[in-house]
Amino acid sequence: MLTLFSCFFFGEVNAQDAPRINDHNNNGWYMYFGDHKLSEKWGLHTEVQLRRYNVLKDPQQLLLRTGVNYYINPDAFVTLGYGFIETSPYGDYPAPDEFLEHRIYEQLQLKGSIGRIGLTHRYRLEQRWVESPLTSDYTYLNRARYFLKATIPVVGPTLDVNEPYLAAYEEIFIGFGNNIRQNIFDQNRAYLALGYKFSPAAAAEVGYLNQIVQKANGVVFERNHTLQVGLTYNLDFTE
Repeated sequence: MLTLFSCFFFGEVNAQDAPRINDHNNNGWYMYFGDHKLSEKWGLHTEVQLRRYNVLKDPQQLLLRTGVNYYINPDAFVTLGYGFIETSPYGDYPAPDEFLEHRIYEQLQLKGSIGRIGLTHRYRLEQRWVESPLTSDYTYLNRARYFLKATIPVVGPTLDVNEPYLAAYEEIFIGFGNNIRQNIFDQNRAYLALGYKFSPAAAAEVGYLNQIVQKANGVVFERNHTLQVGLTYNLDFTE
């Protein structure tokens, strides 16, 4: 936590060397997530995110992510995976053209609880190859992410099938290594939603995401107000 705070602090200091520009956008993210157990120890992660600018009207980003899960125990698993991202120009300070990103990632995900509150911790490292929209050359970047999510049942002390729940998460992104410019602090996401558990395998959430993104120049800060609609469906092929 001290390292994350230091990176955030120094990123903010560097950004203050130039006048800060705030770019406010209204977005919509429509998402599917699935972690599917293939055996006692192994599984497959699947994920599709369609991100739109102006909530639904214009393209913003397409994200496809997959990975191989290894289950350490019922409350912990690690993943090695790949992500494909296509980003379109959007906002008042858009990229010159569409560009692609290819991403390898490693993560550890842990589950726990404090009383009625269910907790999910996710630690992720990313190796990113980001295309220049001007030259089509790729730049290699490293990034670390920490994600903490809490879920609280609305009815009763536990979250059961056919019951609603509240969800909230916070995630911070930190860039490091070569080719990082002013945005050591890359972005932060804060989220609040209402969810519903349809079955042991399926749940849906609708909520609000406040996303702050510092562009590479350290001057433009996106302030993205985002509608998030997500479906989680986890299949267990061992049953």
